[in-house]
Amino acid sequence: MRSCIGCSSVPSQTFARGLQAIWFGKARPPWVLRLFSPLFGLVVRARQAAFAHGLWRSRRLPKPVVVVGNLTVGGSGKTPLVIWLACQMRDRGFAPGIVLRGYGGSAASSDQPLIVEPGSDAAVVGDEALLLRERTGVPVVIGRDRVAAAERLLHTGVDLVIADDGLQHLRLARDFEIAVIDGARGLGNGYLLPAGPLREPAQRLASVNALVINGERIELSTGPQQAVFCMRLQGERLHTLTGADAQRPLTSLAGQRVHAIAGIGNPQRFFDQLTAAGVKVVPHAFPDHHRYRASDLEFDEPLPLLMTEKDAVKCRPYAAAERWCLPVTASFTGMDGSALLARLQRCLAL
Repeated sequence: MRSCIGCSSVPSQTFARGLQAIWFGKARPPWVLRLFSPLFGLVVRARQAAFAHGLWRSRRLPKPVVVVGNLTVGGSGKTPLVIWLACQMRDRGFAPGIVLRGYGGSAASSDQPLIVEPGSDAAVVGDEALLLRERTGVPVVIGRDRVAAAERLLHTGVDLVIADDGLQHLRLARDFEIAVIDGARGLGNGYLLPAGPLREPAQRLASVNALVINGERIELSTGPQQAVFCMRLQGERLHTLTGADAQRPLTSLAGQRVHAIAGIGNPQRFFDQLTAAGVKVVPHAFPDHHRYRASDLEFDEPLPLLMTEKDAVKCRPYAAAERWCLPVTASFTGMDGSALLARLQRCLAL
């Protein structure tokens, strides 16, 4: 049984939480981390220059490629946006498919691309890949070599490739880039790794085709932006872990204490969402892509257990009464969604 907040405490998780506190806190990072950030930046710029000057070449596919990614380490709401985009383009008569690394699954280290099926094992293909396949119904291929995975995806008959988390994967040429920013955390302290959460300098955002803010609109000092759109994640009904028809409104737990687990990039976002619905949360944060065991879901105090849909695809073997997941859907403020799609279609000349 477990009863503590952050119940899977191990040295690596404690270290990860410490970095998150530094990256998204107000205090200046320790000097030892600031010492290495310029070196990381030098590697990033050298790599970008190699592609820009043709020393390394990008592979252009015969079908358009849309990249959805982020500049920071950790969750930003990228997966719900990919789901929304795939469904919107499919509803408009296109045949989209999704390619991604497959983090959290054993196949992520393989050189051979793997097609994800609705019944695939999340331990093999990764939680995000399985969730994308089941929520969208479009072909999904995972692979360490993003170009090879995208080429394999084309053999399924797709006419539009959506690359999940591919902003830094320059070997795959792209026709449209979308960067997703967490409106609550922004770009953190603004430092490159390891002193901050940035994978690339903030100025990189000035070159993307669209910037999607997950949450309230924020001002970013990154130079001129071509287009900024505001997105929110909505979840109103709880589902059983097995995906059966049994559901209940999230508001039915308002005023009640619940255990809430989250093994995502930003667990606090999930906890805050439940709290905003009036639920009294006992939070249990796990590392991103955590592989759950039955004991991870057992606590001393018998309360309903809530989790994200990404966690639920891995916890189905542990389904039981009063264990629920909360699917979320991306929605856009005003006409932002239509404007984003119109911009995409104009750019791709589809």
